[in-house]
Amino acid sequence: MSLSLKQLTTYLTLLAIGGGAGFVGSRYFKAENTGMSQPSQALPAVLQQLSPGQSRKPSNDLNFIAQAVQKVGPAVVRIDSSRKVSSNIPDQFKNPFFRRFFGSEVPLPPENRVERGTGSGFILTPDGRMMTNAHVVAGTDTVKVTLKDGRVLEGKVLGVDPVTDVAVVKIKANNLPTVALGNSQNLIPGEWAIAIGNPLGLDNTVTVGIVSATGRSSSQVGVPDKRVSFIQTDAAINPGNSGGPLLNSKGEVIGINTAIRADAQGLGFAIPIETAERIANQLFTKGRAEHPYLGIQMVTLTSELKEEINQDKDAGFKVSLDKGVLIAKVVNNSPADKAGLRKGDVIQKVGGKIVSTASQVQERVEATTIGALLDVEVIRGGQAQTIQVKTGAVPTK
Repeated sequence: MSLSLKQLTTYLTLLAIGGGAGFVGSRYFKAENTGMSQPSQALPAVLQQLSPGQSRKPSNDLNFIAQAVQKVGPAVVRIDSSRKVSSNIPDQFKNPFFRRFFGSEVPLPPENRVERGTGSGFILTPDGRMMTNAHVVAGTDTVKVTLKDGRVLEGKVLGVDPVTDVAVVKIKANNLPTVALGNSQNLIPGEWAIAIGNPLGLDNTVTVGIVSATGRSSSQVGVPDKRVSFIQTDAAINPGNSGGPLLNSKGEVIGINTAIRADAQGLGFAIPIETAERIANQLFTKGRAEHPYLGIQMVTLTSELKEEINQDKDAGFKVSLDKGVLIAKVVNNSPADKAGLRKGDVIQKVGGKIVSTASQVQERVEATTIGALLDVEVIRGGQAQTIQVKTGAVPTK
């Protein structure tokens, strides 16, 4: 049967108003609240695409974002943790005299309370190894892991590294869906970025944006205690997204989302997957991660900083360069101190590679192993010197 444009318009109009009876050509139909019956013939082919049963697109018709989510989504989990926190109420506040003085109606907080938090994670292996953020599982040995299929399992925290904010968890299960790890080293600002997680307790939320920048140092991001060169993205990352994957357009994991800046508006950050994987392997194997350490405080030189230092009578040294990495302090009895590095030295190369920023020096040191001999070329008194430093482990305190 073929329909004219006028007949098709009439047909759709009658469907829209949802009541009464009418004619399309010579075919009688009746529309009711519970559906539509047509005694003599099914819907014409031109209208069959409107059937509710045809609303789901085949996978080859999905855009790349939906395809990536279909591929990775089942391997993204929700992690619920709880930890006991002591209120540390001073003894004098518990004294009955104090209570009478201020009035018994003033309640004291409980001495021990339970803090609960929610984050995300993703499955690495079919037998239940997974990765998340350290701050998601900090202070607890077990967590509750909710899979996308609805199963809730107990997860054992196998290792936590607060220096990079990476942690690993294991659940007892088999044949689990897993993610595919990608490469973050060649990312270009402007590439697509897809985040999956459980922000604000809203499970399996997908946000999308671009890679805004790469190589953001910990100090730039506002977390100087971390040793990570972050990926910056404008894909929305909120509390609860922490520990979830950041994906490229192929659905490969390029980073771990981390909600580390409460004041970030439209800015999100992720730990590069290479850093996360390296730390996770140590945590799975040894239960801890080790970080090489020189024992210096340093700053990237600029012409303005050079002038400021040279005008400071208390600096104790003069700077002749406006490029390089200035050693501002050497920690006593540290590997740098033992090797002979000094305050006022300007680092030019580390391990034979030119460095121009403090974050690059940090990256070069982090790429070595504890106990490795590292050549550090510095300018001291206008002369170049190469000093060999034996790296140590980051002090626990």
